[in-house]
Amino acid sequence: MGITIRVKRIYDDASRSDGFRILVDRLWPRGVSKEAARIDLWAKSWCPSHDLRKWFHQNPSQEDELAERYRAELLENIDEVQSLMESLKDQEVLTLVTSTKDLEKRHTAVLKRFLVTRWPTRESMD
Repeated sequence: MGITIRVKRIYDDASRSDGFRILVDRLWPRGVSKEAARIDLWAKSWCPSHDLRKWFHQNPSQEDELAERYRAELLENIDEVQSLMESLKDQEVLTLVTSTKDLEKRHTAVLKRFLVTRWPTRESMD
């Protein structure tokens, strides 16, 4: 039937309904212990590069440009992304975990759309 992909802040409590939790930030979030985060995997290959993060920090209003550049990076690493998605095919729920405040506009939203358009998910079947 496909996997359900969710996005959640790392500062929100982890729950069983999160399923498999993947940290998708290049740096470990401040003030959160690894035990409290309950992260199953830290997918650095799914994160924006250091250069892109730095660029966006200097240009925070350039969300469309961030999305375009980030998608290009994901496509450059498509083999790693695909391999990880294949390894997760038996998961029912995948939660992308981030410290980002704006879940609808930052890299996590781009990543979720990228994954939904390429792999069978409950979202893409609706």
